[in-house]
Amino acid sequence: MHIRRSPEEIAANRARYEEHQKKGLDFAPKALPDRSSLPAPTVPAESIVHREVIPGGWYWWSRVKKNETLRVSLDGGFSTVAMVAWNETDPSERLNLPDTVKLQWTTGLGKGRVIFSDMGKVMFSITEDSSGAHDCLMGGSTAASNAERYGEAKTRNTRDNFVIVATKLGLDKRDIPAALSLFAPVRVDAEGRFAWKPELLNGADYVELRAEMDMLVGFSNCPHPLDPKPEWAPVPVTVTRVAAVTPAADDLCRTATAEAVRGFENNARAEA
Repeated sequence: MHIRRSPEEIAANRARYEEHQKKGLDFAPKALPDRSSLPAPTVPAESIVHREVIPGGWYWWSRVKKNETLRVSLDGGFSTVAMVAWNETDPSERLNLPDTVKLQWTTGLGKGRVIFSDMGKVMFSITEDSSGAHDCLMGGSTAASNAERYGEAKTRNTRDNFVIVATKLGLDKRDIPAALSLFAPVRVDAEGRFAWKPELLNGADYVELRAEMDMLVGFSNCPHPLDPKPEWAPVPVTVTRVAAVTPAADDLCRTATAEAVRGFENNARAEA
């Protein structure tokens, strides 16, 4: 039910929001790092735990250990990759994008930011990122969105891919959280409408996500609902699982914001 509010109530709510935002941003760094340079550096062979090439339209899931890194790279051309994750020990704890956005006061997830769970803990640190063009608002494709864009052709979609992943993990479709869409250059314009901004991408982009707990991670390589291409033609995407390296105490992702510091304190309490 929509609750109508007076202009005075709206103004008061906005003032409270802006006050909380200012307090949250006061601790933040003046500027996060620039985007990671291209081309992506080569991962030493001895550091590779596993490398998977996800065909266009398909899915993949993996167990990932704390301090391992997942590099997702567009080696074969552009494609959007949706991602979900669960705590391996307790899958009722899962990736939470609303909290990730709210706690960091931004939808612009890029190098130096973290991704939270619904328990207030940090699941991933974004340690490298060449684009910063990721969508944490819209989610992945569905059968309905594919039918609207591509007609009645039987094309695979992210929602169905994640249902399969959840089933293979002994979970239910109700356990699937909102998905983070990597390499989806979505922005919100002045009118509040979603817009696709391909100029934010740089070709052979990549992102590196360091796991901050043992996790189950699922990927779906299907076109984003806003992708303007008229044909359904996703290309293969590479995911490289890199061996764990313990981060330094002054690691940027762990110290950049008060919210990140509190999130890692929650991680430490859970491990104690």
